[in-house]
Parts: sequence; structure tokens; C-alpha cells
Amino acid sequence: MATPPGADPAVVGPYLASALGHEKWRSVTVELIAAGMSNLTYVVTPEGGTPDEAVILRRPPTGAVLATAHDMAREHRVISALGPTPVPVPRTLHLCTDVAVLGAPFYVMERVVGVHVVSEFPPGYADEPEQRRAIGEALVDTLADLHSVDPAAVGLADFGRPEGFLARQVRRWTTQWEATRDQDRPDLDALAARLAETVPATQRAGITHGDYRLDNCLLDPTGPGRIAAVLDWEMSTLGDPLTDIGMMFVYWPQAGESRPSTLSPVTTLPGFPTRLEVADRYAARTGTDLSDLNWYVGFAFFKFAAIIAGILARSAAGAMAGKDTSGYAERIGPCVELGRAALEDGAI
Repeated sequence: MATPPGADPAVVGPYLASALGHEKWRSVTVELIAAGMSNLTYVVTPEGGTPDEAVILRRPPTGAVLATAHDMAREHRVISALGPTPVPVPRTLHLCTDVAVLGAPFYVMERVVGVHVVSEFPPGYADEPEQRRAIGEALVDTLADLHSVDPAAVGLADFGRPEGFLARQVRRWTTQWEATRDQDRPDLDALAARLAETVPATQRAGITHGDYRLDNCLLDPTGPGRIAAVLDWEMSTLGDPLTDIGMMFVYWPQAGESRPSTLSPVTTLPGFPTRLEVADRYAARTGTDLSDLNWYVGFAFFKFAAIIAGILARSAAGAMAGKDTSGYAERIGPCVELGRAALEDGAI
């Protein structure tokens, strides 16, 4: 589109020319990336430039958003801090906190070339079960690397409040659900209450991603088995690392399972580790006790349902830049049932 919502090329170009110190940015093309239902992501290319010269711009959705959501400065900060660690992240280039420029804070980072997998692998990539297993194991190992980073050592000692983190998370997402509820959903209310009553003790604190999954990563295009970059850090904080495992399991259906249609079927393909194998590998890498894992999975399904409700609310407010959210309301109920099953039946 010539003028994508939220990032007018006539504004972005001159601003980047000044911020990045090069006149080649004076005139740019801006492409809104279709994937993603939260923060808006754009590819910015200097006019006449090659794809290798492009950078990525991230900003909040246009329109009203929840007060605590879409914090560009936090996302920029955590990615910058993780740059020297084993966690693969893009190199940050600039943060703009002046809302007069684009109407909201935004930041610019390098464009990492990688394979982005949403619902299927591209032809010729990860065709063999061994390659798919390598991808699954790399996802686990990268998450273990993240959770092994000492926050203080990378300047993130004050990035969050680990004490009471889980109880606050239940309250936060309950509040978000109440602020964006599309209709009365007593089962979702009951799940929130059950989670609040059964919060486990946190074993240790660490940097959490908040929405870790396959399609928030880029895979090495030269061959499966390496994560090129972990993206979408808008929910990151200091907290209980097992919340990341719980959320990853929401997005990790296995062969023969019925899951909400919002979830990718990629992990059902032959070769991908099962969720139990993922848990075992993570425990071996980190030494973490996973005896309370089912609570974290139940919480993750509750959080996922609240996120869907938030997406519906933003779409109704016109803040989703034309993205199709039809059918999303019907996906909340199955998430609630899977969350209940995790808590009551011990199903991961």
C-alpha cells in the first residue's frame, strides 16, 4: 500500500535520514507486514535500494490501546540488552519516544533474513522428520538460553518485579479480560478464579518473553536447526520462566489433537518433539522442576483467551489496520476448556 496506516513514508523517510545519519533514507517505501495481530511491523526500504538495505520499524496499533500494552521502549530495551547474549535477536538501530512523529513511540531494528513459519513450511524446507526435530529442539534450547541469562549482567535488573509475579499476572489478564469482554463467559470467569486460588510458588526469576512460539521466531534459511532471531518482545519482563513454557505448549498441538483453529498445525508433523519431550529437554537444560507445569499451561490458555478478546476489542475500535478477525470470538471457548482440562485433568 502506498501509505500504510501508522507509518507514512513522507514522514518516516526524512526522520530516518536524520536519526540514522544517512541521506539514502530521505525517500523510502514502507510495507506493512501482514502477519501479526498486535504491534504493527513494517519493512522500510530506501528508494531504489535492495532488500538487504531494508530495516524494520515497530509501532503500536493505531487507535486506542490498553494503557500497559505495546510499550515500544521496553521492547527496544530488552532486545538491545540481549544482543551480546546467546539469545538471537535483531540489532536495534533507533528508538523514538516523540509521539509527534508517528502518533506513537516506535523503534527501528535491522532486518534479519529468515524463514517465518505460520501454518506450513515453505516447499523444500524442513522436509525430513530429522530436520523438524532439530527445529523443535532449537526452540527449546533457545528458550533455555534466554532463561539462563542473568538479568543484572545485561542491565535488566529493574526490568520487572519478580516477587508476586504469578498472582499479578492472573490479576492483570483477568483485568484485561474484564476490560475487553465481548459477552458473558462464566466458564472464563471460573477459570480465572481457579487460577487465582491455586498459584504455585515460583522457583526462580528470569527474563521471560511472554509469547514464545514458532511463529515469533525466524529460522535459519540455510538449513533447519538454528533460530535466526526471536521476535515480538512486547510482553517481556522479569518473572517466572515457566510461563513461557506454558505459553509455548498452547501453540504446540500434537498429532491427533483438536485445538483452536488459531493454532498452527506445524508441530503435528512427523519429527517434531512431543510436549513431554519438550518438557524433558527443557528440564535437562535448566534443572527446573516441572511438577507444577499443568498450572502454567492452564494459565497460558486463559491468557490466550484474554489476548483474543483484546484483539476483538481493538478490531472493533478500528485499530487492527484491516486485519481479518472474523471467527475469533468462537475460538475463546475452546481455549477456556483446554485451560480447565490442564488444571483438572493434568493434561499438558
